[in-house]
Amino acid sequence: MFAVIFGRPGCPFCVRAKQIAEQLSEAHEDYNYRYVDIHAEGISKADLEKTVGKPVETVPQIFVDEKHVGGCTEYEALMREQFDF
Repeated sequence: MFAVIFGRPGCPFCVRAKQIAEQLSEAHEDYNYRYVDIHAEGISKADLEKTVGKPVETVPQIFVDEKHVGGCTEYEALMREQFDF
């Protein structure tokens, strides 16, 4: 399983999503992730909307195995279903 987390500095939900991903990658060989700092990468809200395929109001925006799952709350719920943590 591979997650891509699009987030920004100072966002508590982005920090939480990254913490979950770090925990899972340490505990499970078959889990990995990439955190993309949208500010550092120069990714605009419009760019993110094109990637997501719908309007984006908040970050993080998270993809798991190239499928958009939503934000931190949806990601955490999905990971709790998939993994025992």
